[in-house]
Amino acid sequence: MKPITLAAVACGALLAPADAAPRPEKPNVVLVLTDDLGWQDVKCYDIDEPSPAETPNLDALAKRGVLFWQGYSPAPTCAPSRCAILSGNHPARAQKTHVVGGAPPKARAKASRMMSPWYSGRMPEDTFTLARALKTNGYTTGHCGKWHIAINHKAFPQPGDVGFDFTRSDRGARTGMEDRLSGFATKEEGDPYQLDGDGFPTHQNSLDALGFLEAHKDKPFFLYYATWLVHAPIHTRSKALLDKYVRKLGTDPANTPTKDTAGQLNPFYFAMVEELDHYLGQLFDALDETEDPRWPGHMLSENTYLIFTSDNGGMEGGPEERYTDNRPLSRGKISAMEGGTRVPLIITGPGIPAGVQTDVMANGLDFYPTILAMTGTPRKAGKNLDGCNLLPLLHGDPTDPALVKHDDGRTRDTMMWHFPNSGALESTIRIGDYKLVRNYDHVNNSWTPELELFRLYETNGGKVKRGDIEEAKNLAQAMPEKVRAMNARLTGMLTEMDASYPYYNPDPAAGMPGHDKVPVVLSHQRDGRTVGFVVRENGARVVRADLISTTNGGLRYEEWFRTRAELDGKGGVTVELPEGTTHYYLNVIDENQFLVSYPEVSRNGNSYIQAALTTDGAVQAVPAKARKGDRNVPFNRWDVNHDDILTLEEYLSGQTGTNLENRYKRFDTNGDGKVSRKEYVVDSAH
Repeated sequence: MKPITLAAVACGALLAPADAAPRPEKPNVVLVLTDDLGWQDVKCYDIDEPSPAETPNLDALAKRGVLFWQGYSPAPTCAPSRCAILSGNHPARAQKTHVVGGAPPKARAKASRMMSPWYSGRMPEDTFTLARALKTNGYTTGHCGKWHIAINHKAFPQPGDVGFDFTRSDRGARTGMEDRLSGFATKEEGDPYQLDGDGFPTHQNSLDALGFLEAHKDKPFFLYYATWLVHAPIHTRSKALLDKYVRKLGTDPANTPTKDTAGQLNPFYFAMVEELDHYLGQLFDALDETEDPRWPGHMLSENTYLIFTSDNGGMEGGPEERYTDNRPLSRGKISAMEGGTRVPLIITGPGIPAGVQTDVMANGLDFYPTILAMTGTPRKAGKNLDGCNLLPLLHGDPTDPALVKHDDGRTRDTMMWHFPNSGALESTIRIGDYKLVRNYDHVNNSWTPELELFRLYETNGGKVKRGDIEEAKNLAQAMPEKVRAMNARLTGMLTEMDASYPYYNPDPAAGMPGHDKVPVVLSHQRDGRTVGFVVRENGARVVRADLISTTNGGLRYEEWFRTRAELDGKGGVTVELPEGTTHYYLNVIDENQFLVSYPEVSRNGNSYIQAALTTDGAVQAVPAKARKGDRNVPFNRWDVNHDDILTLEEYLSGQTGTNLENRYKRFDTNGDGKVSRKEYVVDSAH
């Protein structure tokens, strides 16, 4: 990165002679979303022990704008954060609280005490995304890199389905290696990962981002650059870079540290961090060195806002290998503790002062309203946004938290995270200096308290002093009134968002209070799309029942949805099957938060249909082996009207290529001019 500051350039342009070309009204926006990058993985975020990473380009970026010490992701895992950023909706409100999703609730193991609630597999395709909003204002929208807002990287909806004009998801140099200790990239012609002049592998993901800038520099653009770095697989294709960190860390690459070994000692991981920095440096240089066709004599960087952050806190690794260490923060990805949600956040652009560090809280949910403000894009009437506009802060005093306000004018002092999933099973709320943690798996659990209170900072007279960011000193017993108030506020926010909570497993290995009172489903009958069940209570009142159903049972990207059922108070449960339902379950929840599934959910691979109730004419599953040749893009993506019939017009409009009509005719096995879902899947299997 060249030693130039965006703020200096911007200020110079603002003071240019009156006859100079005016700044274009619509600035460009680049949103860089890294993958699993931890708060302590970037050099400019060093506190306590120095990070071994070398990130000169990101360090220079921090000097160009505002570095947030208290920047947060919307969720502690990838997909819910990505959906939240693009939709503006909190994960709890969207019922999208974890990756994958769209499956019937089921205990992780028979002995598990609790199970996650149903949560959506994807962001709905009709969401008025940030990309769609910007398109209404004349912006060209582009996506490069990771997507993953559905149950699979390639599952519906894809970027083109939700408002992006351009998209490419090539993994480039992040494609897995057979052996990470050999087969490194070379400087030879024809090597797909040929080393550049600086010794870094060619990375198609980076080339795609640079190509988008070059192709669309003559019009206002929004680039959502979602890097595959630094997510697993943990490897580098540069032997020189690996050797550099082996020497620096003193670690044997054939025996990297396990999760039990503290510290940032993984040479593969920190080679990846430096790779990320290198590719982003290429992006920053392109903005600095490319003349803006809309503003002759000026560079793209002079009229471009850039947001750099991560989708969640650092992934510390698995039992066999430690990737990074988020200390002093507690835990990491897959936990709503500080290590799982606190992320690097740097924002630069026109009118934003250079070299400012701030302790003001910010969140990925703030990007939607902030980018609308940056670009002068009107907010769609009735559109919910759970974040706040940061532009008054960025253009005013970035250290003044009073400049971050809700729509009603109240200063924002509160953030909430809801992660009722995996092994974490927790919700957290931050109000000012204090953070409350609510643990759902606390009954008969002596090692996990229901509520924990931590004072992260000590603010006095506008000055912020570091407190217990380690979340090591639980103040719950010493401050019961604050605990009650914050817990009530947390409940209020979750209730307003209609959040879903984890359930108790009715058949755990160790007995739980109330497990002997769970209800039993006695019978089931169906009349057309109306389904009725008879439930017998056994001492605990039934408070809710949900139909969990799918319209594509047994097919690739099988996805299940939740429909609230009606209780008659006498043991009867009634619900209408959604149109097109192929398979379904009933979930019954009692007053003690036990969930009983009817039938009991079982899984075979990625399918849950073998135990489910079925409707007449249900699509039968195609064995996984028979789906070996199935296409990456699902039938659902082309079936735009969701009638389970693919017309030639739908098929042709959804893609480009040669011999498409012949391909369509091959799908149309009965020659009736239309392709059913069954025809499509069976043909794809061969």
